[in-house]
Amino acid sequence: MVNLNQKLAEAAKKSMHEGREKGAGKKVPIPGILDDRMQQTRELMKGERIKKVQYMIDPAECRMWSHHNRRYDLLNETRCADLVESFKAMGRQQFPAIVRRIEGEGDTQYEVICGARRHWTAKYLGWKLLVEVRDMDDEEAFRIADIENRSREDISDFERAKDYKGALNLYYSSQKQMAERLEVSVAWLSRFLALADMPQEIVDAYRDVTEIKENHYRELSKWLKDRKARAKILDRAKSLHETPLEGKQVLVELKKAVVAPKAQSDVFAQYETTGGKPMVTVTRKRGGELLCSIALNHGGTKKDLKDALMRLVDEHC
Repeated sequence: MVNLNQKLAEAAKKSMHEGREKGAGKKVPIPGILDDRMQQTRELMKGERIKKVQYMIDPAECRMWSHHNRRYDLLNETRCADLVESFKAMGRQQFPAIVRRIEGEGDTQYEVICGARRHWTAKYLGWKLLVEVRDMDDEEAFRIADIENRSREDISDFERAKDYKGALNLYYSSQKQMAERLEVSVAWLSRFLALADMPQEIVDAYRDVTEIKENHYRELSKWLKDRKARAKILDRAKSLHETPLEGKQVLVELKKAVVAPKAQSDVFAQYETTGGKPMVTVTRKRGGELLCSIALNHGGTKKDLKDALMRLVDEHC
């Protein structure tokens, strides 16, 4: 059997012979280019180099993978603003979206595994989309998408949790196996899998699911395990559906349903904003001293605060 070195030597000899013919009998100096190609061939045959195929395609030729870990319907100019600016500033798309080919879907020829925001941005700008075509099964597609997006802040904890929960049911026999494949700890993975089970009543209390954090559910879970406390939290969550709140405030409101308010016996006086929110609280310390506390997020104006402080001085000093 002819070995690799013999094949490469024959290819080099043939190439030099063709070079002489093109040069009318003169030796054509091509060893640098030839050496590069020979090295690439060696690496490909040894499995040391992966050949990447990239194309510029119409975004309309793509669809999102059904198990993509980002909610495409939530993408907009705000969530993709950084990419829009980057595309415009560079005059091109720097990093390709990762796709795989599909057949039998008419004009739709590719499925986006990674790069939903890149796809949205290219479509928004009316540009071609740079893609890298790979051949992969669903489990590999899931891991590739997770690796690419795990450290990104623009994909929310809740989106990631839902993705992990679906993958566990589809590709793995246990949390331990899944954690090993993802190269994460079982404890870390368990926290996200738990978040995916957040009751819908609580999810609907948020103004945007992208504001749901893993630690929010972790804080609530100790009460949700108790039947009575769970009922109180869900009732409070339902009361927030008409006016969903931002992430941190939802957690504060839900905890109020099960955490008894601090005793107010030491509160000497309290002043509110014109909107009725606590702004200045005065407590009496031992020895008769008065301690004045100003809420950082009271939502009032500077005039509200000045008026409250003047009333405090007039009434108690």
